[in-house]
Amino acid sequence: MQAVIMAGGFGARLRPITCNIPKPMASVANKPILCHTINLLKKHKFSKLTMMLYYQPEVITDYFGSGKKSGVDIKYLRPELDLGTAGSVRFAGENIKSTFLVISGDALTDIDLSKAIEFHKKKKALATIVLTRVNNPLQFGVVIANANGKIERFLEKPSWGEVFSDTINTGIYILEPKIFKYIPKDDFFDFSKDLYPLLLKKNKAIYGYIADGYWKDIGNHDEYRTLHYDILDGKVNVDIDGKKNKSWQQNHNSRKKCIFREKR
Repeated sequence: MQAVIMAGGFGARLRPITCNIPKPMASVANKPILCHTINLLKKHKFSKLTMMLYYQPEVITDYFGSGKKSGVDIKYLRPELDLGTAGSVRFAGENIKSTFLVISGDALTDIDLSKAIEFHKKKKALATIVLTRVNNPLQFGVVIANANGKIERFLEKPSWGEVFSDTINTGIYILEPKIFKYIPKDDFFDFSKDLYPLLLKKNKAIYGYIADGYWKDIGNHDEYRTLHYDILDGKVNVDIDGKKNKSWQQNHNSRKKCIFREKR
């Protein structure tokens, strides 16, 4: 299977970390978060990757090159215009002939992609949205599916009065090439705001797979800090260079207590 990585984010809320780099290149455990995304894809047998670039694309292309050093084959595409999430994937559609996966390059996850793909194929879905449960869904796209997994409703970034589920859209999608006929070419089109409402209206086979595992978008500095604590606490399965020692653990726990006291 092929994978399309969305790697064009500005990361405005992460500045000054992202003043000179695109958001997917923000360092997480001493390597760009995009490295962790590629490692996850490799783990689940994805070797042909297409990266959709937009902001400061040369930072990414210079770092990863052809992908050979990372053990993958990377093709880079950069639309001249902002085509939105779905429109950008449509831009890559000419080289996609079978089931493929779309994933964000600026979120950290250890979700079992193979199980999600198995679910997608079992349901014979046109599109499968990988979902996860969160305590505060306000900044995400909330999704509700029936007992069979078929999506019935969703809402992008709701208010508390509109929240009807704790399952949110992770931005990981498993799609069939037939999806492209619902996405206009060379025009702005968003997955959550445009494509999925259209598919629901047409009663197409769009499913939600509620995944176990860790997922976090580094949307702001608080999330960015928490992400590192979660890695160091072993809450997410990622490869990190180096080893923990006892004195490090004591210092780490002390720093966390200080931060929690300040927040109170």
